Amino acid sequence: MRSFIKIIFGILFILMGSANAETNSSGNKWNFYTGMFDFSDDGKRSNLFGLQHINENLYRESFLGTLQPVTGAFITADNAGYIYTGFQIPNKSGALTFTPSFTPGLYSEGDGKDLGHVIEFKTEIQISYELSDNSEIGMSYNHISNASLGDKNPGANSYLINFIKKY
Repeated sequence: MRSFIKIIFGILFILMGSANAETNSSGNKWNFYTGMFDFSDDGKRSNLFGLQHINENLYRESFLGTLQPVTGAFITADNAGYIYTGFQIPNKSGALTFTPSFTPGLYSEGDGKDLGHVIEFKTEIQISYELSDNSEIGMSYNHISNASLGDKNPGANSYLINFIKKY
């Protein structure tokens, strides 16, 4: 599974390189984030690093607001990994943006926490501050759960620092 996660990160970095070659009007954003995976579990907490792609051009207006697709992955220091895709709903107010998101995905425990199932669901809230037209810095909190698909459902809570860059 470690090589699978390395392949996914390799693909994401290749995509990031192609997005970098485009103009600022491309609508591609990349969220680079790091933080503490499952901070509420003393025995299984672990540092994590992740990368998320946001395409501002592919959106749908709904009764919830503007839905934007997101795709990403993270890996922990214990080689647990999560690959996901879903949507976010950015709500901008001046220089601040409040962004809830929902992203189902596939989880591999590696040497980390057993979350009870390979299919997991991540809900997240993020608040970010616009540094310039092309970059933001933010903080987020997320919860990952299998919604009782498995025999057990311990869940994991994480906090993150985010750097979002538009390419």
